[in-house]
Amino acid sequence: MAKKEGSIAQSKLSPKDEVWKYKKYLCKARCFDITAGGKIAVLNETEAHENDLYTSHRVILRTPKAQTVAIIDLSSDIVQRGEIVLFSEVAEELGATEGTPVEILHMQRPASIEFIKKKMDGRTLSKHEIDTIMRELMENRLSEAELASFITSIYIRGMSDDEIVALTESVVATGQTLQLGRHPICDKHCIGGVAGNRTTMVIVPIVAAAGLYIPKTSSRSITSAAGTADTMEVLADVSFNISEMREIVQKSKGCIVWGGALRLASADDKLIKIRNPLSLDPKGVLLASILAKKKSVGAENIIIDIPIGRGAKIQDQREAGELARDFINIGKRLGMKIEVLITDGSEPVGRGIGPALECHDVLSVLSGGGPPDLRDKSCQLAGALLELSGKVKKGSGFQAAEKLLSSGKALLKFREIVELQGGNRNLKPDDIPVAPHKHTVYATENGRIFHIDNKMISKIARAAGAPNDKAAGVLLLCERGDRINKGDPLFEIHAVSESKLDFAIKALEGWSPVELRKVVLSSIN
Repeated sequence: MAKKEGSIAQSKLSPKDEVWKYKKYLCKARCFDITAGGKIAVLNETEAHENDLYTSHRVILRTPKAQTVAIIDLSSDIVQRGEIVLFSEVAEELGATEGTPVEILHMQRPASIEFIKKKMDGRTLSKHEIDTIMRELMENRLSEAELASFITSIYIRGMSDDEIVALTESVVATGQTLQLGRHPICDKHCIGGVAGNRTTMVIVPIVAAAGLYIPKTSSRSITSAAGTADTMEVLADVSFNISEMREIVQKSKGCIVWGGALRLASADDKLIKIRNPLSLDPKGVLLASILAKKKSVGAENIIIDIPIGRGAKIQDQREAGELARDFINIGKRLGMKIEVLITDGSEPVGRGIGPALECHDVLSVLSGGGPPDLRDKSCQLAGALLELSGKVKKGSGFQAAEKLLSSGKALLKFREIVELQGGNRNLKPDDIPVAPHKHTVYATENGRIFHIDNKMISKIARAAGAPNDKAAGVLLLCERGDRINKGDPLFEIHAVSESKLDFAIKALEGWSPVELRKVVLSSIN
């Protein structure tokens, strides 16, 4: 049996503390095979009111097999007296089927509500108060409206360093932790917003080939054409449990796996679900989210990539500098050494936008060729990590990373990682299939490439089917500074079907992802 690692917040409810015992009644389950996006149950409105229950009240639901906390909604039409409608999330947790008896018990008001109001008033939360909010979040005692209020209050009021440290530690405690028993452990993170930019898949084998441990968890795409996990999945499996991940890293010193398959910093996933619809990314929550994931894998030396520039998430050098200082300061308090690189994020990195096309770029770089910008940026970040970890002297990291690439050691290490993750270690760049239906976009005038828009290129790639269709995407045929004549190819769109290709072509209407500027010639008499 695998050794249990870390700690997971459990919904251990204490009836003595949480339930008004004189407020309970019994209903029979009606199970709907529909997800509600949260733990929701529906009661008959009249019967609920008779029992002092109203919309958005919390209740404990008990069956002979299990119990959970749910938020109630009311209906006078779809639910009859003596019934409770359970959506799939709640029914599965309770082990309930049609007709299962469900006991409904009142709950007291969560303590977190007062703490959330305290934050809304602009006051500082203690570690105990933040721990309570995270615990009640994990126990599903807080509604989406209450959690949205918490995120909004942080967005408006900000967080002190003490609060960010407390939130990070609290988030780590809600999930498992990777215990490698090896040191030093390295990691890297990019705050995103740049199309392509698959540096992780080059950095991990470079750092692992240098003899350092780098257990890399990566994300899937939310709004981009691919996340690192989507691209790595072209070559190998990325979904592993914590024990499997540990075994891979102990053998190869590195891995590239999907963080969503692991129960690391579990509260962060719930917070992300609240943040995304609001399009809010408060700095304190951003810092805690990133650093909690790093802390949960035991990272000691971390490189943070903050791309800036036109179209990037951060466009201002001053804002990037402030965020960099926050990463370093908070990381130090959490026992992590962090170095931040502020890089050019104004345009895509690499030529491919979409999982298979990006994978082609990665294999090409590891094989000694590939897009120079992807190669150079990967060596820059990997070199900084080698220096931070004390593997090489200050100022020699870039050359050391380049040597590991040119010698083929990084490629061999990458193949080892791919094989341990269930893939074919012998795949070459040309072995990666690309969607067969293609449309080329040509320049309509002479000029010089002035800008390639990250967001627009990603939108076109997504319209073509990426990342769900791994072979779909956009292949850039030009880069900033290139001299272009009318009729020269700018980029290709790849799709798995004619209909998806047509959709992507239509998406181009009104968009100019590649911006040209006319070249002004002057003569000197």
